Amino acid sequence: MKNLLLKALIRKPLTEAAPAGGDLAELGRTLEQETRRRLGRSLAIRQVDAGSCNACELEIQATSNPYYDLDRFGLHFVASPRHADILLVTGPVTRNMEVALRRTYDAMPNPKWVVAAGDCAIDGGCFAGSYAVLDGCNAVIPVDLTIPGCPPEPAAIMKGLVALMRGAGETALRGKSAGFRPRSGK
Repeated sequence: MKNLLLKALIRKPLTEAAPAGGDLAELGRTLEQETRRRLGRSLAIRQVDAGSCNACELEIQATSNPYYDLDRFGLHFVASPRHADILLVTGPVTRNMEVALRRTYDAMPNPKWVVAAGDCAIDGGCFAGSYAVLDGCNAVIPVDLTIPGCPPEPAAIMKGLVALMRGAGETALRGKSAGFRPRSGK
């Protein structure tokens, strides 16, 4: 027992280094400022898995961990679409989820924005063209911003929310910025 205790005291910790990605606190403060400027309050997000492999959900869940901690910047996930400002969609829209996604979108109050997170939500990803999916979520509801990646990293999700708040409802959202693909067609 004594040897085990001595080894534990001498050995270096087995933790990983923090992910590279610049100053996360500054990104969070910018997101909070843009949200309060745009809405005058905190931002509520309703996340819908439209048929994904859950990799995007793991990255979205990581935004709530102690490192990223979206709650400290005034962003929180809500269970009801009636309380949401943003609909965050992941995965290709399966035929079984089409009605549920449309109802969720319709239940949200205005102003509302839709963010497609991950390649599958954007254009169907590796499932595109399958008989079981309708490809990206823009086949069912209008998409305001896309965040590419398979899956997108938590910092990319936060940068996408900043881009959305800065250009929401404005022509700035129509051009490409920071690697995000905004809604096409309008």
